[in-house]
Amino acid sequence: MTAVFLSFFTSLRLAGIPVSLNEYLTLMAALDKGLAAWSTGEFYYLSRATLVKDERNLDKFDRVFGSVFNGLENPGDALMAGVPEEWLRKLAEKHLTDDEKKLVQALGGLDKILDELKKRLEEQKGRHQGGSKWIGTAGTSPFGAYGYNPAGVRIGQDANRNNSAVKVWDRRDFKDLDDTLELGTRNIKVALRRLRKFAREGAADELDLEGTIRSTARQGWLDVKLVPERRNMVKVLLFFDVGGSMDPHVKICEELFSAARTEFKHMDFFYFHNCIYESVWKTNGRRRAEAVDTWKLLHTYPHDYKVIIVGDAAMSPFELTHAGGSVEHWNDEPGIVWLQRLAATYPKAIWLNPSPEKYWSYSPSTQLVSSAFGQGMFPLTLAGLDRAMRELAR
Repeated sequence: MTAVFLSFFTSLRLAGIPVSLNEYLTLMAALDKGLAAWSTGEFYYLSRATLVKDERNLDKFDRVFGSVFNGLENPGDALMAGVPEEWLRKLAEKHLTDDEKKLVQALGGLDKILDELKKRLEEQKGRHQGGSKWIGTAGTSPFGAYGYNPAGVRIGQDANRNNSAVKVWDRRDFKDLDDTLELGTRNIKVALRRLRKFAREGAADELDLEGTIRSTARQGWLDVKLVPERRNMVKVLLFFDVGGSMDPHVKICEELFSAARTEFKHMDFFYFHNCIYESVWKTNGRRRAEAVDTWKLLHTYPHDYKVIIVGDAAMSPFELTHAGGSVEHWNDEPGIVWLQRLAATYPKAIWLNPSPEKYWSYSPSTQLVSSAFGQGMFPLTLAGLDRAMRELAR
């Protein structure tokens, strides 16, 4: 049993999943407490929650799990893999009624069932439906799918039906996680954490445990030492495009905004429509009455701020290239001039685009905006946000 778990641990490491020895010991401790309750399914979820820290490794984990715990891709090979016998017996004890257990014994017990399954896998050459012997569907044979035998081994069935299989031996079809999908708040927080730069500043209000121990040992009496709280010192300016073609992207922008407010202590935000011109605003309902002068903004926030602009960059090219091109007001200077000023003022500035990247080449305005930031435009997806944060952190 120990060898199986050690093989599982080493296989995860060989597959490129960063599993630590401490996490493995945590899993072992959880098993000792009986958290998996002799259930393969419960053990799967327990081990996944304990050992996987990044959603992108879930598919790798599933493949390793299927390989170590009986190679679910091939039922014949699975029989040879040697699942711990006590697991199968515990499953039978947990899920079968007394009458069903008698039927299992009538067939010769669990060992006899597994031996018979191996024999029939070797003998059977094709698909079979109905009946009571061959491995197939909708029959009373102990082996197959969608059948009724209370002492069966389930093969090739997509879900439980009668909940009476002694062992589930399903083929699993794996699919890589799609890192082009739009994000949720949790994934956004994970990606934003690449922009971490911790420092201690401000009032000393946090216990310095190591300093207290050293000073107490040196002085001979309790000498409490305090230090400022350790905070993420990265400073961020967020600009959100609102209205028009951005309406379908409101949800993801809200999630990004929520995640950013949680991750960054030093953060400020502003709104604009289509392109940043001579003014932006803080409150959409009072955008006309409480506009913020963009030129003043550029001289208020220091150059070490990281700038993140969120917008689909979908507009008439004239809004970027001509004075008076804005659809809402008369702009004395082309929008591209303001974007270039922003990029020149803040060396670390990127544009996040919620529109699919494959459509960008069809939009002249998108190409112009991207060029203003040195091609620093990234899709608002898991992979895109990861790339963007790496660029800002350089």
